[in-house]
Amino acid sequence: MLGSDFLQLDRGQAAPGGLATWLADALRAAVSDGRVTPGDRLPATRSLAEELGCSRGVVVDAYQRLTDEGLLTGRRAGGTVVRAGWAPGFGPDAVGPDAVGPLPTSVPVRAPRGARIDLAPGVPDLSAFPRSAWARAERTALNDLASSDLGYGDPRGLPALREALVGWLARTRGFRAHPDDILVVNGVSQGLMLLARVLRARGVTQVGFEDPGSRGAREHLRRWDLEPVPVPVDEGGLDVGALARTGLDAVLVTPAHQFPTGVVLAPDRRRELVAWARAPGRLVLEDDYDAEHRYDRPPVPALRALAPDHVVHLGSVSKSLAPAVRLGWLLAPAALRDELVEARYWTDLGSPALPQLALARFITSGGFERHLRQVRRRHRARRDALLQALASHLPDATVHGVAAGLHLLVTLPEGIDDVAVSRRAADEAGVAVQALSSHRVGDGPPGLVIGYAANAPDRLDDAVRGIAYVVGEERRRGSVAPRRRDAIPVREPQD
Repeated sequence: MLGSDFLQLDRGQAAPGGLATWLADALRAAVSDGRVTPGDRLPATRSLAEELGCSRGVVVDAYQRLTDEGLLTGRRAGGTVVRAGWAPGFGPDAVGPDAVGPLPTSVPVRAPRGARIDLAPGVPDLSAFPRSAWARAERTALNDLASSDLGYGDPRGLPALREALVGWLARTRGFRAHPDDILVVNGVSQGLMLLARVLRARGVTQVGFEDPGSRGAREHLRRWDLEPVPVPVDEGGLDVGALARTGLDAVLVTPAHQFPTGVVLAPDRRRELVAWARAPGRLVLEDDYDAEHRYDRPPVPALRALAPDHVVHLGSVSKSLAPAVRLGWLLAPAALRDELVEARYWTDLGSPALPQLALARFITSGGFERHLRQVRRRHRARRDALLQALASHLPDATVHGVAAGLHLLVTLPEGIDDVAVSRRAADEAGVAVQALSSHRVGDGPPGLVIGYAANAPDRLDDAVRGIAYVVGEERRRGSVAPRRRDAIPVREPQD
């Protein structure tokens, strides 16, 4: 077990965020520069508190922050240990201010050098992953696995998972399906890739895309030779009238919780979009983003419930379990299914069997719903903490969207350059946060897209104070962005 000498601490340099922040930063630095290596056991909280002359609560708080980040892990009778495989600035949640955003594709991207708090949107509380329950589901799946299940299997996915998803989608997303309707994919990103290949083969070259909308999804479509055409979003969600004027035959939408504005597609817009889709040759691609994370009421049913023959439904467990699970689902109209299955077969033959069986068991045992109830409480508490921090430190910012999801959109006072704020926040405050402008093609107000689920409340407060400092500096320097028309809805969170 290590003593406290490795920390090289100077109490006179304690961080403005308090002793716990100071200690957490020192521990993180010790791991980053190699003074502490994976597998090292840290001092007991009581012992380290005595050596440092601080309260035990300070050490407990610092250890918990780093455990939430994934740097440390606690073992029964084994103390607190530095986790293997951790490296500063890397990982599935390490996304910088100019990175691809909450895809549908969760590509690991290096965080800005020096960023100590990552507010990437679309990342759940990874420390809440149900390790024990998932391990039980995997053990049960492995014990029940027949020898024949170890072959290549059906490229559509294992029947057990497709059957479990039928019940899950009926209960939670309000539509009925048959197991043969479901194509298991490695996340929404792969679903988009398969759709792009099939649509391109049918002569489709452009697809409508929400503006603002995920920069990552936009680039993902371009990667597969589909050009996204911006369609404006307002307080009711996608402007269907504007979509109709484009002359397009396909559109990608996030109707349950639009990214990044946080609005829900309004009932009249839902009806208009379905009516638009029922014209011959048209198709709605529904990314069911954040549907499982509604905090004030049940989520709206999926669009597919209204028009199963005209809507492709895409979902995954990346936001409800973890991106690393790499499992999702795609339900398409019957006319597209064979082409999608063939495209999936030639891509990688199908998803791994054991994770599929584990997820099927996790769903049918009720473990998935229990897990979601728990993480909703944690995510809601972190959202509330972020709202409080914004009210305290950045009162001029306006919060948008409903009480849902894993991120908030805040717009800043006119004249603030949000890209400059994002860059300076990373460089000067150690906070990685994404500019609204990076997710928008047309004009609109400056803003920030702030992910909150992966950080504890005190770290969110630290982050907002850092952002507020940078915004204040931008004002004092007189940085003025080009004047933008107000294209983002002003809607208070429905708490």
